[in-house]
Amino acid sequence: MRELISTLDAWRARGDAVALATVVQTGGSTPRPIGAKMIVNARGEFAGSVSGGCVEGAVIEEAQRVLTTGKPKLLRYGIADETAWDVGLSCGGMIEVWLEVGPIDWLDAIKRAIEADALCAAATIVSGAHAGAKMLAYPDGHALGDLGDVELGAAVARDAQALMQAERSENRAYRGVQVFIDVFAPKPKLVIFGGVHTAIPLTQFAQALGFRVTIVDGRARFANRERFPTADEIIVAWPDEAIAQMPIDASTYIAILTHDPKFDIPALKALSPTQPRYIGSMGSRETRAQHFAELRAAGVSEEFLARVHGPIGLDLGARTPEEMALAIVAEIVAVRYGRTGGFLLGDERSRGAEEQGSRGE
Repeated sequence: MRELISTLDAWRARGDAVALATVVQTGGSTPRPIGAKMIVNARGEFAGSVSGGCVEGAVIEEAQRVLTTGKPKLLRYGIADETAWDVGLSCGGMIEVWLEVGPIDWLDAIKRAIEADALCAAATIVSGAHAGAKMLAYPDGHALGDLGDVELGAAVARDAQALMQAERSENRAYRGVQVFIDVFAPKPKLVIFGGVHTAIPLTQFAQALGFRVTIVDGRARFANRERFPTADEIIVAWPDEAIAQMPIDASTYIAILTHDPKFDIPALKALSPTQPRYIGSMGSRETRAQHFAELRAAGVSEEFLARVHGPIGLDLGARTPEEMALAIVAEIVAVRYGRTGGFLLGDERSRGAEEQGSRGE
């Protein structure tokens, strides 16, 4: 949604009605995840995508009807659908797309949250009684809107709180109705301790993936605009001083690249009371063991140490700074989505072996 705001504003400024398409369910192999969005206006212009190209044409046609009638629709495309080959989704996947005329007040509320880098969740009934009813939930517990049923609203509000903590959107069933809980999370933040060579490509890779990047180093010759022209923020300070002045939450990812105990140990000690989504520290296993021994002696808990990824990054056999940055950002993405970063081919072979075993073959 974040990347669609400027286009949405431009269309609305010239008076265009806008249809909003959102992927609310997927199955099998699909190119776009739950929550992916596309906007369409009456001129046939569109932005964003719901399938990476497979069904966009069909959704644009349906959007013209929705813009005319004002009635929302739940669309389903997949291999089991007789129109699957016509729309191009012939890869074995299935998607459900909720299509509605963009509700101005809700879009404005979501836009305000996104621009403020705040967390919120929009719940929409997409199937069953009161289809199209909406509720907007916030982390502090208050909610706006009405789903037409007090008990349903309370249940959805509870689930929305849990999904906001996990920063995950989800389609859920409640007594004959299907509700899509769409979580709008703050822009993820990557804090890099150490303005070393690897930090330069890591900054570029992370920003390309939508991260807000902060460089922290106590040495001004390492942390400056000449080395990091695109960094969102540069802090020249020792790690513990910088950590004391920055908000760290579940949308924060930490990469410690200094490879020097004068920086690494104060950084990890200062981070120990915090709850970032990810902490990775560069260095060999021997270095990790030495640092952890000092941290234990300083009273840092085993629970915290177990959360530190070190040596940092996936095992890609990286040698150059660019390759090491790729390994680090790949591990961050894997952690963000709850994956291990293994080979997809290996997963497929494992699934095949499990299926054969379950059939007694």
